Amino acid sequence: MTVDVPRRRKRPLAAIGQGLDGFFFVFAGLAAIWLAFLVADDSLQVGWWGILLLVIFWALLAYLVLPRMHRILTTVYVPDYFIGRARTSDGLLGDPINLGLLGHEAELHEAMRAAGWTRADDISLRTSLGIISSTVTRRSYDEAPVSPLFLFGRQQDFAYQQEVAGNPAKRHHVRFWKCPEGWLLPGGTRVDWLAAGTFDRAVGFSLFTLQVTHKIDADTDVERDHIVATVLQGTPRASVAILKDFSTGYHSRNGGGDSIRTDGNLPVLQLPSAVDAATGVSSPVLEPLANAAFEPLSSSNPVEASVGEAVRRHGRPITTTFGAIVVFGRGVLALLFFGALALLGPDGMREVLTDADLSGTDAATLAEPAWIVAMIAGAIIVLTSLLLGVLVLRGVNWARITLLLYAAASIALQFGSWWAGDEEIRFSTTLAFTALDILSLLALSGKPARQYSRQRP
Repeated sequence: MTVDVPRRRKRPLAAIGQGLDGFFFVFAGLAAIWLAFLVADDSLQVGWWGILLLVIFWALLAYLVLPRMHRILTTVYVPDYFIGRARTSDGLLGDPINLGLLGHEAELHEAMRAAGWTRADDISLRTSLGIISSTVTRRSYDEAPVSPLFLFGRQQDFAYQQEVAGNPAKRHHVRFWKCPEGWLLPGGTRVDWLAAGTFDRAVGFSLFTLQVTHKIDADTDVERDHIVATVLQGTPRASVAILKDFSTGYHSRNGGGDSIRTDGNLPVLQLPSAVDAATGVSSPVLEPLANAAFEPLSSSNPVEASVGEAVRRHGRPITTTFGAIVVFGRGVLALLFFGALALLGPDGMREVLTDADLSGTDAATLAEPAWIVAMIAGAIIVLTSLLLGVLVLRGVNWARITLLLYAAASIALQFGSWWAGDEEIRFSTTLAFTALDILSLLALSGKPARQYSRQRP
């Protein structure tokens, strides 16, 4: 029986917002290329300091420019529907989906802990610095975070890992995604969870983005079978069934450029509640559930609902926090500037106007009105910056769009002056402020910040 799913029409404001987001996303990528060029050019002008700027250039290229370019291009040529592969935050095809599960979340956590797995920390500034430190010093970090991979338009709900011999560069790890309500695998089989398990064998550079990342072992089936074996050993009442030839066996590469190969089979772990629901009998091959009773999809989009759940699970993304910090920073700088001007008073404003080639009489006449206008403008700028920063932290979408408009306009004006030769942007002048504008544009136009602001009430 075919279930007709009513289509929701996009509201005009939502459509306009998505159009603006698309523009900002591409504009930020182009601005990042310009920033990388400015840094590379300036590195040739500052002697030995150029080595540091070259390192900054590599960081910009690896972590900002190439990922954003990949994201723009993969939006066009990488399918957005389920093909048995996760996707990286850059939109590249990531690790293969090689495990399914039936069961509740609480018993999934219980089964993984019983199997000797440790839940990985979510990515934050603290945990990111922690894994860098542990890798460099070779200290154990059992709860080290794993990079985000995306399925159903959202990153993994959680991940588990097993560190090998206390070496943070080597670990078993597996990411889990909750399937949207009513969603079925190709062929009609229902599972509650999908997972991607791989083994980190070393730390190296990504082939596609030049980022420092973990390199995985090519034989992902070995890691898949290891996960199944440990869960069955830790939870004897669990069982496993195999979906034969779930995908064609293939050799490929993941988002970091590492080789991967698989036989295409999909084990489905059935946790105790799923086995009990089937009266304790588990078939060696799961039967499709196309004729089974299930709730028809509602008019709401189950994938959108799962995105909202992911936002609530992971909380505020780092990129949103960074964008707000930039806004607060600009507000503090404005406060210092206008505060100093307030202390100088109209007499100080008269000196400023005199330096601007106004005659002494004109400067004296205009000093007090100009000072009052500057104080009012300063108060508006400072209060607006602080208010927008707070609203962005709270996930208010119109505040994020407003800041993106401001950053894009500021960058466009700076680029126009630079292109016309009216302004030289160097490390010793305004390069830092230009970089802050571009970094905030990149942060707030990215997918995590967009999802966070759109899903917040």
